[in-house]
Amino acid sequence: MKNPKLAIVALAVVAALGLFGALRVTRGLLDTEYRQPHRVETVDETPRTQGEIDEHEEAEAKALATPYVEEEYRQFPKVGSRTIVWVLAQLHLLFAAFVLAVPIFALIIEFIGYKTGDKRYDRLAYEFTKLLSVSFSLTATFGAFLTFMLVALYPKFMTYLGHVFSPTFLPYVGLFFFEAVFLYSYYYGWGKFSPRVHLFLGLMLNLVGTAIMFIANAWLTFMTSPSGISETGAVISTWEAVSNYTWMPINIHRIIANVAFGGAIAAAYAAFKFLQAKTDEERAHYDWMGYIGNFIAIIAFLPLPFAGYWLASEIYAFSQTMGLQMMGGAFSWLFIIQAALIGNLFLGANYYLWLGMGRIEGAQAYQKFIKYLLIAVAICFAVWATPRSILSTVSEIRDMGGSTHPQLGFLGVMSAKNTAVNVLILSTYMSFMLYRRTGKRATVPWKTIGNVVQFSIFFLAAAIVIFFGVYGYFVDAALRIKFSIPQVGSVLLAMVLITILDVLLYRNAEKTGETHWGKIPAISQYVLIFIAISFTWLMGLMGYVRAGLRQHWHVYGVIRDTSVDAFTPTLGYATKVVSVTVLIFFFLIGVVFWLSSLGSKPDWQPKGTGQPSPPGGAAASGAVPVQAGSSELR
Repeated sequence: MKNPKLAIVALAVVAALGLFGALRVTRGLLDTEYRQPHRVETVDETPRTQGEIDEHEEAEAKALATPYVEEEYRQFPKVGSRTIVWVLAQLHLLFAAFVLAVPIFALIIEFIGYKTGDKRYDRLAYEFTKLLSVSFSLTATFGAFLTFMLVALYPKFMTYLGHVFSPTFLPYVGLFFFEAVFLYSYYYGWGKFSPRVHLFLGLMLNLVGTAIMFIANAWLTFMTSPSGISETGAVISTWEAVSNYTWMPINIHRIIANVAFGGAIAAAYAAFKFLQAKTDEERAHYDWMGYIGNFIAIIAFLPLPFAGYWLASEIYAFSQTMGLQMMGGAFSWLFIIQAALIGNLFLGANYYLWLGMGRIEGAQAYQKFIKYLLIAVAICFAVWATPRSILSTVSEIRDMGGSTHPQLGFLGVMSAKNTAVNVLILSTYMSFMLYRRTGKRATVPWKTIGNVVQFSIFFLAAAIVIFFGVYGYFVDAALRIKFSIPQVGSVLLAMVLITILDVLLYRNAEKTGETHWGKIPAISQYVLIFIAISFTWLMGLMGYVRAGLRQHWHVYGVIRDTSVDAFTPTLGYATKVVSVTVLIFFFLIGVVFWLSSLGSKPDWQPKGTGQPSPPGGAAASGAVPVQAGSSELR
């Protein structure tokens, strides 16, 4: 932000509006039936008869004798209790995902720098970590706000949840304290400790953060797939309540999703700084930083659908009713929106890689394959986003002979969609491999055989995926669902084998062209921002699915939600809430970006006294020039 004064004024206005809103909300809450009847001494000069006095005293005595009854629900003014809790929970989860993900890849990048001796990686990890300080505070703030709202608005249910999981509260608080200690030690101790001690702090930060996520996931997954309790809700085993059906699947899913999301947000930060850069050195540095962040996001994003399949299968195993509701009931159309969002993510990731080839000399040899990859990605995207039943008028349904299109309806079943997403993943992986090879020439004597083996593995994996996709139309549904296992397995195995061969094939490769960091079209940076927004929107949307599957239950099948908000929000309403939440998150993450950039600005000086350099020079600000033509680990 070019004008700090204007930014400070804007923040002050926002803070004032927030305080005013909080006071109005507090007043609205207090005006409801929160308060117990209490006696207020007043001076009433109006003459009253003895009968009126006796009646008034009798009413006061009755009110004071009324026993306290804990309210089951309270209503939040205007927007309702469900919506305010929804927004706060989503904001807390988004910042928590970012705070948990950044230390993971910061530690990996720092370790690469430690092993290779390349200071660029160490400083890049430091710049990623700079984003954590304010983000951690916002995560804790939204977590506290969410807890207060849940206790105030759903007191009876929170009492029950506390009864089930009370043994986990003390470890959770203790781990949260240790996370703060390790986080600030890791950040402020950069360069103050030996590399091994600092890496140990980063490792402990990640272990503690992951443990916190595991405990919190137990609370929310218990609501979807309760375990360890009797039919009446009595606690039998706290450990069984923790390790319920969906606990471990959502742990794995969230670890992968958090890394992808954190990488995308870090890449968006680099894009933001790239577009603000004034020199070629700054553009080169932030171009490289954006590439690393996007690389992390793509690597984590590729296996994410498989983790999602596991979670969905566990939900179906726990309750077929929920499984059918998720894929074929009220939420089926939401997965069409999910397919469109994920398809956009794949398109954006591929487009960024294709643009990135332009910064490397000798890219022409591989750019001719882009059009074929684009065709494959576009076809798979179209198949994946095709619904089974389409919205039609009565006359259109009559002409089609039903709600399913006679031709396109075949693309709406899982056989087609599983095939499309697996081929889409393979195509994106191929784009990355082409980018990795650009500007290099293999020198090992078995390079020809290695290329043939790699192509054969890729072709065989694609053939297995397509074969089971087509064969799925000729078997029953139970067997068709099992076909996803060989499809997923072949794709994962192919990516692992091709990567191992490629690393060996290009270990001592000859460079045929330099990488000119910063020499990339500006549109590539908007692609990175688009990817970050799409990730955030997708996370909010899938959070709605996970919570909405319970419908009118607090704990599915055990504790019914009898409040006025006990309804499943429509898809239109859900998209509005998610969109508003995404806008709030990006406003706040923009504040985080701005605050993290203040460290590189010079100290304020009166006019005419000159501008001093920031303490510690360029290294202290985290800005590391990456010269055009420098190489990097690709």
